[in-house]
Amino acid sequence: MRETRLPFGSPVEAIVYPSLLLIAMWLVFWAEHLFLFPFYKLGVLPRTLEGLKGIVLMPLIHSDREIQHIFNNSVPIFILLAALLYFYRSIALRVFLISWLMTGFLVWIYAENKGAYHIGMSGVIYALAGFLFASGVLRKYIPLQGISLFVVFVYGSLIWGIFPMQQSVSWEGHFMGLLVGLILAIFYRKEGPQRPKYQFEIEKEMGIEPPDLEAIWLEKIRRAREEEEHLKEQSDQDQVKVIYHFKKQDGPDQPLSDENHPK
Repeated sequence: MRETRLPFGSPVEAIVYPSLLLIAMWLVFWAEHLFLFPFYKLGVLPRTLEGLKGIVLMPLIHSDREIQHIFNNSVPIFILLAALLYFYRSIALRVFLISWLMTGFLVWIYAENKGAYHIGMSGVIYALAGFLFASGVLRKYIPLQGISLFVVFVYGSLIWGIFPMQQSVSWEGHFMGLLVGLILAIFYRKEGPQRPKYQFEIEKEMGIEPPDLEAIWLEKIRRAREEEEHLKEQSDQDQVKVIYHFKKQDGPDQPLSDENHPK
């Protein structure tokens, strides 16, 4: 099997960048309490010019009324972004930025316009969760499949968030984020870390036909039989044969006895 050095990132990067994102989120949340400006209006308002800015700003805005909203988003985004940066280093930035922008854009296009703004990091969280799960399944490589199982085990309950079960929750943002993540996993399935390939897979890609093992085995058997027969014939030729010839006498031999002795 060919040894390949997987392009995993460093643990330092996987910790520093998610931490910086959390700092930005909490600074914006803190600013919401300090200033009278309605920060929620920086979110996405579907199909309006005013709501376009939310495509970029939506993930950083959280409700200033409940700290639970930003807290519930902080832990998942830190863990999922750290996993993305470490296991998918070469494509992590592209996946993250596309997840950020495309989720907001699809919400702006398809979400119902009820005069409500869509805010929060949830859409990006769903995108990263969908990407990590689907990508691990598609690549069929054990470390990445382990991440898929982790996402299912820890965040499997997120699936209920894509349904309109709560009026105050942007289920459209969740659904669009998950959709974006799945599409990115398919699109980038041949980039980033890959399962190490066996020798016959490499030869197949290079156009080298694999050997016919059955034909090789049959040929070995045929040669072994021919050699065995040859050795047997040679042994028969080298063997010394002893032939005994018995000569028949003119009359039967008369054994001597006491009766035939002259007295």
